[in-house]
Amino acid sequence: MAQQKRIIVLVSGGGTNLQALIDAESRGELGCGKITCVIASKPGVYALERAKQHGIPTRVIERKQYVSVEAYTDAMLEALDAEQADLIVYAGFMTIVDERICKAYPNRMINVHPALIPSFCGKGYYGLRVHEAALQKGVKVTGATVHFVTEVCDGGPIISQKAVAVLPGDTPETLQRRVMEEAEWKLLPEAVRLFCEDQLFVLDGVVMRKEDMNGGW
Repeated sequence: MAQQKRIIVLVSGGGTNLQALIDAESRGELGCGKITCVIASKPGVYALERAKQHGIPTRVIERKQYVSVEAYTDAMLEALDAEQADLIVYAGFMTIVDERICKAYPNRMINVHPALIPSFCGKGYYGLRVHEAALQKGVKVTGATVHFVTEVCDGGPIISQKAVAVLPGDTPETLQRRVMEEAEWKLLPEAVRLFCEDQLFVLDGVVMRKEDMNGGW
């Protein structure tokens, strides 16, 4: 039986993916995981209110209060250590930190990206920009990807993906909403559950699920 995992969620905005995690936890769907702190990169974002409404402790580590990425990373590492983070979830966290975070928490940081990596990912692809690019390219299918975070932007081992149809007349906004509802809000809690139940393993850069190995472990 896996031991309880302390989940720290990093946010920069409204916190819709945070809400999906909170709702999943309330339904008992995060396994041994418990959200123990939400850390925001700026004050006043609605994600902090979501956390407050559910009694989850919060911290604000504001980027502009630090002179450099290195100094900001120092502060983030100190907070994560103090919170005894077992798993760190990027839930719309838009602030740059350096590679020391990844080195301190290898295969213990998860991000959700609103496209089917390796499409429409990497530097500059975030938020509505991802969906704008997908529509400009004329793809018929998009989706979301949950992956481990590495020093390569959107380049970490892929945990799960789900396809979402692009419909005639879609705007970036309607497509963003459909990808969130049909993919992001389902994939992220499930990936967190798998991690917290010690079901995920990274072998040669590929994520394997213990529950899918048919007793081969």
